[in-house]
Amino acid sequence: MSIQQATLKNVNQATNADWQKRKEAAFARGLSNVAPVYIDRALGSEIWDIEGNRYIDFATGIAVCNTGHSHPRIVAAVKEQVDRFSHTCLMVSPYESAVILAEKLNQLAPGDTPKKTLMVTTGAEAVENCIKIARAHTRRRGVIAFNGGYHGRTMMTMSLTGKITPYKNLFGPFPSEVFHAPFPIPSHGISIEEALKGLDNLFKVDIAPSDIAAFIIEPVQGEGGFYPVPDAFLQALRKLADKHGILLICDEIQSGFGRTGKFFASEYAGIEPDLISVAKGIAGGLPLAGVIGKADIMDAPLPGGLGGTYAGSPVSCAAALAVLDIIEDEDLVQQANRIGKYFAKRLGELQRKYSNVIGELRVERGAMIAIELVHEGDISQSNADLTRALVAEAHRRGLILLSCGFNGNVIRCLPALTITDSMIDEGIAILSDCFQVLTSNH
Repeated sequence: MSIQQATLKNVNQATNADWQKRKEAAFARGLSNVAPVYIDRALGSEIWDIEGNRYIDFATGIAVCNTGHSHPRIVAAVKEQVDRFSHTCLMVSPYESAVILAEKLNQLAPGDTPKKTLMVTTGAEAVENCIKIARAHTRRRGVIAFNGGYHGRTMMTMSLTGKITPYKNLFGPFPSEVFHAPFPIPSHGISIEEALKGLDNLFKVDIAPSDIAAFIIEPVQGEGGFYPVPDAFLQALRKLADKHGILLICDEIQSGFGRTGKFFASEYAGIEPDLISVAKGIAGGLPLAGVIGKADIMDAPLPGGLGGTYAGSPVSCAAALAVLDIIEDEDLVQQANRIGKYFAKRLGELQRKYSNVIGELRVERGAMIAIELVHEGDISQSNADLTRALVAEAHRRGLILLSCGFNGNVIRCLPALTITDSMIDEGIAILSDCFQVLTSNH
């Protein structure tokens, strides 16, 4: 047996625990993982690990695989593109797929104003470019973000993110001229009126509206706990932006591409953002992100001021075009609404049974679903310990879940928009078993 064959045999016999030990030795500890489960293959809403264990996936790589894992049309598009070429650099030798994709994204963006697109590689990079474009257009320095918001892990996007641990802890100082305002969450005592008063107070205490380049907000907070922005607040923010010449940036990285039952979640409020950051669900698992915005605003930076070596990868563009076709042909935007209603029904049954620990269900935005866990049925008493335990127990029983929330007490469900009712039932049965085991021990 050759050394190569022996190595391959040893790798094939390795367990999840073996790989976790190797990972911890090889990677910086800051790059942690939710569970020591190493994936061998995935299809649709199912994943199999290297030990042959099967999992129902309610995470989709954090809302990336909206079209399900390894959709055959995406696989075919990627293989065809790789056979032709894998990289030339969009800034050096461009290609037609990128142009076609930009045209389609411009058409899909909310509002009637002519749009243009910038392609980059990651969501944080898209947000950074939103700030660059806003500052170039307005010639202003200040940016207002919101408490609990999450916008990325680079220095600027950490500055925008409204939560310290784990995203910002130990990494300061951060870029200046970024300010945070209250995010309206009526169930937690922060009304629309109070959030608007917070903005007014910011104008009086920290920065004048005439110095603000942009507001940036997630139409549905992601890491913050899956709280949707009340439509009235987003509408008021649009009016405030227009009054003071401030740009409105909607970060749709997690909420875009049909996830919420609209193509973009900002459509619920009937407003037109000036700039939209996109990533995650755009390319079915291939690295791609972008900024879509009003054409005159997008053209503010000078030629050469925007770009990146891997920006708009031809392989990712091919995948993204396939994703857009799948969303349209399989009616996945409406599928998201159907999935949300089915989850609402099944989780409602669970909430009635465990009302002492399930404080709130948030299922009003398609397939972006949250379960907020509490003590004694009190929404003000977050239960982060049970949340962590549920995620871990679900993994052990074959269900992949994620947590989130300002207080770490929210279970989020991000199923593929192609998931079947029977697969949902199977996943929620596992979740129900987890609740039964864990709450009976307390």
